[in-house]
Amino acid sequence: MADRYADFPSLRLELGDHGVMHLVLDGPGLNSVSPQMHRDLADVWPELNRDPDVRVVLVYGAGTAFSAGGSFDSIQGMIDSYETRMQVMREARDLVLNLVAFDKPIVSGMRGPAVGAGLVVGMLADVSVAGRKAKIIDGHTRLGVAAGDHAAICWPLLVGMAKAKYYLLTCDPLSGEEAERIGLVSKVVDDEDVVTEAERIAVQLAKGAPTAIKWTKHSLNHWYRSAIPAFEASLGMEFIGFGGPEVREGLASHLEKRPPDFTRDHGSN
Repeated sequence: MADRYADFPSLRLELGDHGVMHLVLDGPGLNSVSPQMHRDLADVWPELNRDPDVRVVLVYGAGTAFSAGGSFDSIQGMIDSYETRMQVMREARDLVLNLVAFDKPIVSGMRGPAVGAGLVVGMLADVSVAGRKAKIIDGHTRLGVAAGDHAAICWPLLVGMAKAKYYLLTCDPLSGEEAERIGLVSKVVDDEDVVTEAERIAVQLAKGAPTAIKWTKHSLNHWYRSAIPAFEASLGMEFIGFGGPEVREGLASHLEKRPPDFTRDHGSN
């Protein structure tokens, strides 16, 4: 198995009992997504689909965090380089579309912060388990770019347009309890039980009828496929923003640990 997944060095992939593949986000800065991890998260799904030993994928973060999102170095790279923006946009598109096309069940276990590219996998999993005190944030507008990634393809469907607009426009954080209450995640449990419960569900699915589960998932994912035009538009608008002035202020405010000041004239339309 090690050779099969050698092209994805930033991901910890461990095949457990019953064909449950543990995909562990394990990195510095609360499992922040480095450029390599972003690339690996986008591209690993077709290989997992082809692996006959994998029946279910279980995704969670090492330690007490799911993922703190994109690293500041990654964001700066997109600001500075058109070529980098185009590469990362391709990866962001592939990540979402590969998840939607993935045949096998995905279960996510989210505890601690769940932000950015890591949150894409957490939200597009077929079953999502969150800790009560998990901190789920779509932080795009706080950074100064449009809410792209997975937001337009699934948030309105999961929670309705009013809640989707509220959280995507304001970037207010959601606890796991609130996320379950509004329908953003499948289930909430105590934080220390997240991985155990997610694994229990993954094993249950792995023992189920694989073709019946596969085609049920495929049918339901047509709801996501119908939203691909909205997703494509949001992704394009997000990456236009990485070439503009607002994201520079957004990143600076994160680095300086202060609120952003978007009241100045940034030349936006």
